[in-house]
Amino acid sequence: MSDSEDMTEFASIVERIERGEVPIKNIERELICPICKELFTHPLILPCQHSVCHKCVRELLMLNHEDSFDAGSECSLPGSPRSRVPSPSMERLDRLVRSGSISSPGWRRGSVTPRVTTIPCPGCQHDIDLGERGISMLFRNFTLENIVERYRQAARAAVAIMCNICKPPQQEATKSCMDCKASYCNECFKLHHPWGTPKAQHEYVGPTTNFRPKVLMCPEHEMEKVNMYCEVCRRPVCHLCKLGGSHANHKVTSMSSAYKILKEKLAKSIHYLISKEDQVRTQITELEVLINKTEENGQLAERQANEHFERLFETLQERKSEMLRSIEQSRNRRMEQLRGQVEEYQGMLENSGLVGYAQEVLKETDQSCFVQTAKQLHVRIQKATESLRTFHPAADPCFDEFVLDTSREEMLLKEMCFGGVPDPPLIDLSNSRVYNEASICWRLSDDHLPTDHHMLEYRRLGGPGQSPSQEDGEDNGVWRATDRVYSPSTVVCDLEPDSLYSFRVRSCRNSMFSPYSPEVTFHTPPAPVFGFLFSDKCGFSTERLILNKRRDTVESVAGMAFLLAAERVQTGSYIGLDYIIGDTGISQGRHYWAFKVEPYSYMIKVGVASDTKLIEWFHNPRDTSSPRYDHDSGHDSGSEDACYELSQPFTFVTLGMGKLIIPKASSSSSSSTANAQSADPGNRMLPMPQRLGVCLDYDACRVYFYDADTMRCLYERQVDCSGTMYPAFGLMGSGKVQLEEFLASKRLAF
Repeated sequence: MSDSEDMTEFASIVERIERGEVPIKNIERELICPICKELFTHPLILPCQHSVCHKCVRELLMLNHEDSFDAGSECSLPGSPRSRVPSPSMERLDRLVRSGSISSPGWRRGSVTPRVTTIPCPGCQHDIDLGERGISMLFRNFTLENIVERYRQAARAAVAIMCNICKPPQQEATKSCMDCKASYCNECFKLHHPWGTPKAQHEYVGPTTNFRPKVLMCPEHEMEKVNMYCEVCRRPVCHLCKLGGSHANHKVTSMSSAYKILKEKLAKSIHYLISKEDQVRTQITELEVLINKTEENGQLAERQANEHFERLFETLQERKSEMLRSIEQSRNRRMEQLRGQVEEYQGMLENSGLVGYAQEVLKETDQSCFVQTAKQLHVRIQKATESLRTFHPAADPCFDEFVLDTSREEMLLKEMCFGGVPDPPLIDLSNSRVYNEASICWRLSDDHLPTDHHMLEYRRLGGPGQSPSQEDGEDNGVWRATDRVYSPSTVVCDLEPDSLYSFRVRSCRNSMFSPYSPEVTFHTPPAPVFGFLFSDKCGFSTERLILNKRRDTVESVAGMAFLLAAERVQTGSYIGLDYIIGDTGISQGRHYWAFKVEPYSYMIKVGVASDTKLIEWFHNPRDTSSPRYDHDSGHDSGSEDACYELSQPFTFVTLGMGKLIIPKASSSSSSSTANAQSADPGNRMLPMPQRLGVCLDYDACRVYFYDADTMRCLYERQVDCSGTMYPAFGLMGSGKVQLEEFLASKRLAF
């Protein structure tokens, strides 16, 4: 779209507003101060481009105990774009300090110079530093102020603006003079602005009560007009600000250029929004549908919550009734037993019960009749006597078995949370590593509420040569969960090699689980992890290599020793590589290890080499013979570029300058990958991966190089595994190699 078309479009938009097609009342939300929630009154533009009422800024400073008491505050004086609020007297300052209304640190008695003031912007929540001059550095937003005034006029359209000159009865004003700052009826305007006088040249507009200055003045240099725009600070400045002020080193442009650019941008933005009106209406309809769904789902949730609690109440009521019934039955049974025992003991009293009956039997004189009755009576008397000697209540009055301990249930009820569903965590790909064990890390949500624990789940998607659609294994596709995890990371053991795994995690807070995190997939290495550290004994050069204490990082420094070696370079000699190897060798099986080469590294060769070849390299003077005459030296040499033999006791790839260089393969090499890559020299140079993996299959006499992040095989070839093979690294110039922490920690654990 051309500039003329943009301006035409902008003019049409303005005309639509002026014609009332876009009612000014519809923009009320844009005219509300974010602090006082009322229409803006003398709005100021903060450095972050948000506007706030002048009085609200001052109140915000007072709330923060950082009232600057500016001598140069902005006011609505008709003749100035900046308001002047008189400085408080020393007595008022002393009174405020003594009363605690302001804090004394940063303000000295005898000086009204305020300390640096900082307030939070209510729009973007960023801290705004107003500097030592405070709000005197802020511009009035006259454009916004004018729109607010037009809004007020539209809101009170029935209330006319009266002439300020007419004597009662006043006439309705028809014009307002921006120079005189007054409103006039037709007759008074002609009387006070006669033709042929300077006043006739005054600028007049329709009736208004908002009079703003014709020229915006610089807040730093009060007598200078702003005529440039600072693109760094995004605010108007004067020429003195650019020459020696705070904007001296900032990029500025002319005010006319800034006006044109910003107006074109605004027109394009408005045109875009208007052109998308149908889309906006569609999205509004979608939002209204969501509002209705939210209302319906909220009511459904209320009904379900009521049902759940009703079931809880019913269950509690049932248990309560059952327990009360059991207590009543036990009480009645015990009461009967105790009452029976009371009656039995009452029979032992004289002239009553058993004793009374025995006394009557004693009166019997007939011996045969007496013996017949007394025998059974004597048994009863003996039992009563025995009961008297060993008194035991017939029932226990204690009801301890019915005492409930509901503390656990009460705690569970108190811990129930109905609105604290945590947000799902996110698995951290940069810090997660997967080998035959997986170290998975995740980042918690930003809701700043603590979680109780996390649950990590994983599943196997496919193995070697198997796509996810070919899941036929017993464990394929089945989610398995770890135990509860109380930190943002965990280790998953016993993963299958050369397999694709998917991981997800969720958090739990107050028995409520978050949704699952997005699934992430990792490919396990083709072999178990081989743990080792760098060896500080065999061939290690202390002059040019720096090994850290953990022996998992080695760094090559191109220092004085390298410079002296370079000084001896002649035809037929070269500067050698500084080799360092792993402290553990391989004599069988398949093994995998990974490491990181820093991108700034000049040249580093990584791979494997046999013990016999390493001894040969370490005992030969490296800067006296040329590798071009030593075909299997293993150095970055012409012989290596010529191509490797079919099988040698070493294999290396070269990394450096952000690239990975694959060696040429011989025509008889059995590696189809190598042959394909050597066909075109451009294919030999690949971007350096962030992490490189090496897999040695000792039994098959083959070595593989992988992008450790994607487990994509970059290069493979035959290698002679006639002896013990060691991970080997050759460094030249500046460079750094760091073993994966998982490898080093496994080795250190041994």
